[in-house]
Amino acid sequence: MDFRYIGRTGLRVSPICLGTMTFGGVADKKESFAILDKAYEAGINFYDTAEVYPVPPMRETVGRTEEIVGEWLQTKDRDTVILATKVTGAASGWFVPPVRAGLTAIDAHHINKAIEGSLRRLKTDYIDLYQMHWPDTVVPREESMAAFDHLVRSGKVRYLGTSNDTAYGTTKSNMICRQYGYKRFESIQNNFSLLNRRFQDEMVVMCREEKISLLAYSPMAGGVLSGKYNRDPETLGRFTRYIASPEKRIRNMAGRFLNNKTLAATARYMDIASGLGIAPATLAIAWSKQFDYVASTIVGATNCDQLDDSLAALELTLTPETLILCDQVHADLLYPMG
Repeated sequence: MDFRYIGRTGLRVSPICLGTMTFGGVADKKESFAILDKAYEAGINFYDTAEVYPVPPMRETVGRTEEIVGEWLQTKDRDTVILATKVTGAASGWFVPPVRAGLTAIDAHHINKAIEGSLRRLKTDYIDLYQMHWPDTVVPREESMAAFDHLVRSGKVRYLGTSNDTAYGTTKSNMICRQYGYKRFESIQNNFSLLNRRFQDEMVVMCREEKISLLAYSPMAGGVLSGKYNRDPETLGRFTRYIASPEKRIRNMAGRFLNNKTLAATARYMDIASGLGIAPATLAIAWSKQFDYVASTIVGATNCDQLDDSLAALELTLTPETLILCDQVHADLLYPMG
């Protein structure tokens, strides 16, 4: 397997990372354990979670995913697992944290409180990669990075990463770290898929110049690129549930992923996959992990069978001809997710 380093760290990770946001939600503990075991047996050594999971975040389920991952972790040699989790961050956009009365921030108080909760639920004394889930536009980044730096120097965290961040925000944070001698962000976890190539517009330059790795999430665009919504518009999927949500922010987010343009693009990607004799999901994941700035692509599942198409991409390298076909779809249907 082509293991890759994250940024300038000693973390050498599998090109596919198992995301866990369904665990304790649509996937119960038994199914979650089965998914984790299947990924582990396939050689996956990288697992990503967050204090606020499962999604969509609800007060009664916050922390449940970390608890499940923590129980599973006890069945494995800790040194064989690279574990990533996240501090929630500030309320932003569709994502309104239901924890701590919804009043969260990337300040020293919340960072310290969050790491203690994650360590307890995950039943471990250190996190390999600790990430800022959502940037804070109010708290000065100097305070945030000082608090993150303290976690590394205390031994509770090995390395730091950001998520859902901008080129400016990530670079600004790391400039502060150079100025004060703090530990820096080594990775950025952002949305990246055949349906959402926004990352390539400006973020790639930052990643290459600053030696920061992308951990690509939602490579199947929330399941849309599997083709299930094309095959059956009424299929029971995440976005059919979200569209029925009483909360406008969740309905709006669903519409970004599931619309006429994303379905049209997906239909063409399905044709490309069919010509290669692979599943559409396998094409989507193989495409995502093929770039030099991507250290690992994060996949998820609600049951073991769903993992098969993702794992099929582990050793798959797309030809230049296939990449050109994918690029043509993008050129014809620019930015289907807006």
